[in-house]
Amino acid sequence: MADHVGRVLGGRYRLLAPIGTGASAQVFVAEDVTLRRQVAVKILHAALAEDESFLRRFRAEAQQAAALNHPNIMRVFDWGESDDGPYLVLEHLGGGSLRDVLDGGPLLSASQALLVGLEAARALDYAHRRRLVHRDIKPANLLFDDEGRLCIADFGLARALAEAAWTEPAGAILGTARYASPEQAQGRSVDGKADVYALALVLVEAVTGRVPFSADTTIATLMARVGATLEAPPELGPLGPVLQRAAAPDPEQRLDARRLATALDEVAAELPAPAPLQLVRTDRMVAAAAAAADVGATPTVFLGLNDSDVTELGVRAGVYDGEQDVGVGPGEAGLLPAAARPSRRWPWFVAVIVFLLLLGAATAYVVARARVPSHPVPALRGLTIAEAKAAVQDEDFTVKVSGQRFDEELKEGAVIDQDPSSLGTLREGSTVTVVVSQGPAPRPVPPLADLDRAAAEKALADVGLVPKVVTQINEEKPKGAVVDWSPKNASLPKGSEVTVIVSDGPAPIEVPDLDGRTFEDAKAVLTAKGLEVARLERFDSDVEKGLVISTTPGTGARIPKGETVTIIVSKGPDIVDVPDVGGKTVEEATDILRAAGLGVSGVGGKPRGNRVIFTDPQAGTKAKRGTAVFLYVR
Repeated sequence: MADHVGRVLGGRYRLLAPIGTGASAQVFVAEDVTLRRQVAVKILHAALAEDESFLRRFRAEAQQAAALNHPNIMRVFDWGESDDGPYLVLEHLGGGSLRDVLDGGPLLSASQALLVGLEAARALDYAHRRRLVHRDIKPANLLFDDEGRLCIADFGLARALAEAAWTEPAGAILGTARYASPEQAQGRSVDGKADVYALALVLVEAVTGRVPFSADTTIATLMARVGATLEAPPELGPLGPVLQRAAAPDPEQRLDARRLATALDEVAAELPAPAPLQLVRTDRMVAAAAAAADVGATPTVFLGLNDSDVTELGVRAGVYDGEQDVGVGPGEAGLLPAAARPSRRWPWFVAVIVFLLLLGAATAYVVARARVPSHPVPALRGLTIAEAKAAVQDEDFTVKVSGQRFDEELKEGAVIDQDPSSLGTLREGSTVTVVVSQGPAPRPVPPLADLDRAAAEKALADVGLVPKVVTQINEEKPKGAVVDWSPKNASLPKGSEVTVIVSDGPAPIEVPDLDGRTFEDAKAVLTAKGLEVARLERFDSDVEKGLVISTTPGTGARIPKGETVTIIVSKGPDIVDVPDVGGKTVEEATDILRAAGLGVSGVGGKPRGNRVIFTDPQAGTKAKRGTAVFLYVR
C-alpha cells in the first residue's frame, strides 16, 4: 500500500496515507486538490478492473449510492477507474469504525448500543425507502466522524461484489456470513429486512462480545440461524425484546428499519443516559504517515489530538421521565395552614391524606401499566373488521370502528385508516381505532344528449360507470347518435351499468324491379322512397333504346335511406357502317374491318386471289358491332 502514497487519481485525488485494507479493497486518506479537502479513497482489487459485469454493476450502484443524502450514511463524492482498479471517493470519517471500538476497548453498554442502533436504523430506513439494500451490515461498515456521528459505509458495493466473477480470498466471506440473515443463507432474494437482521446481531455483539449463531465454519454459521430464534442475553436489558423482533428468522415477522427505529426510541426512556463512547481516532496516525511519506499534505487537513481525546455521542432525552410527573402541583406547597389557625387544620389534613392516597393509586397504576408489554401495531388497511380483529388478537388489542367514509380503492367494509398507524406500538389491552370504507362514492349519470356513441361511452367511463349500448332503427337520428339513455338524473355506485340507446339509422329500403321502364318513371319511384338516383347508358341489343336495363344495387337489395341507386338505360343495339374494302388485300381489309368494330368470317373466290372485290354484308350497309364479314377475292 505504501507504493501508492503520493499518486494522484483522476488528476484530482492525491493519496496521502493508507488507513485500512480488506479482502476486496485498500483504503487511503487523500487530498482533493481541487476543493482542498480531506477525503477517503477506496481502491478495489485490481482483478475487478477486468470484470465487465462487475464494472457495469459498480457504476450503477455507485451512482445510486451517491444520490443518498442522509447524515448517517457515508457520502459518496466521486468514483472512477484507474490502472489498479475501480475506486470510490468517500467522506473521510476520523472516529474509526465500530469494529475498531470493539477491538480496542470495553464493550458497549445497552444505552450506547441503543444509540448506535437508532442512528443506523434511521439511515437504513432512508435507504430502504429508496429501494437500496446494503446486504453487508457489520461493525467494520459502521463508522464514526470526529463528533461521534455514526455513518453506514459501502452502500451498493456488496451487491456489485456479489455479482463479480472474481472470487475473494478463502475465508473472506466469513465476515459477512457472521451477520447474514437466514434468507441470505438459503440463497433467497432479500430486501431491507436482511439489513435489520444483521444490525440486530451487530448490536448483540457490541454489548456481549459474542455474535449469535457463530460456528467454526462458514456453512455451520449460516445454517445455525435458519429457523432459529434469537435468545436475548440479559446484558441487553430492555433492549433484548426489540432485538429479538429485529432478528426474527421469518422476514414476515421481522421489524423493518422504520419500526426498529420507533421501538428503539421508545426503549430509550427505560435506560440510563449512555456514557461517552471512546472512539479510535485516526487523525494522528494519518498525519504521521503522511509526514513520513513526505507527500506535502496541506497542514490544515490534519488536527492533532491528545491521547485522552474522546467523543461523546449525543444523548437524546428520555421520552418519559417518571420523576418529572410525580410531585406537588403549583401552589400546593402552602396547603398546610399556619399554627395560628388550629381550628381549620383538620380539613386540610384530610385533603392531604386523600391527595396522597390518590397519588399512591395513580403511581401504582403507572407502575402496573409500565409492566404491561408493548407490541407493534399491525397494518390493518384493506382488511375487513373480522380480519382486523383476528390480526390484533395475538397482541391482545381490541378494534373499534370510529366512522365510515367513501373510498375509491377499497371495497365496502374494508379498513381504510387506523389510529395508531402500523408504525407505532401499543401496550396489551389497548384499542386500535379504525375507519371503514363505504366503497366508492356514488357518481351522477352525466347527460348524453347530442353525443355520438363513442363520446357517450367515454363520458360514462370517465366517471366510473359502464355503458350498455343498444342499437335501434330511427328515422330521425343519424346512425351512431344517442337517442336515449337510462337511468337519468340519478347517482349510481361505481361500476354500475347505464343503458345507452344508439340510432342504427333509418330502416333499410328495398330496391324495386324497374326493368323495362323509362328512366323518368324509374327515377320517380326511387326518389319517392328516399333514395338518390344516378344514370348510366349502354348499348343493348335486346332492350329498346331509352328503357331501363337494370339497376345497381340490383332488384331486392336493402340499402340505407339516402343511398344512391344507379339506373342503367339502354342505348339500343350498337350499329356500325360496313366499310368499303374493295381492292384491298385480305390483310388490309381485315385490319380495316376490325377497326370498325367488325370481324372476318372467311375468304372466298379465286384460289390464288388476294384482292377483295366485294363483301357480305356489302359496303355501306349497317351491321351490329361485332358482326363477321365474308370477303370475296380474285
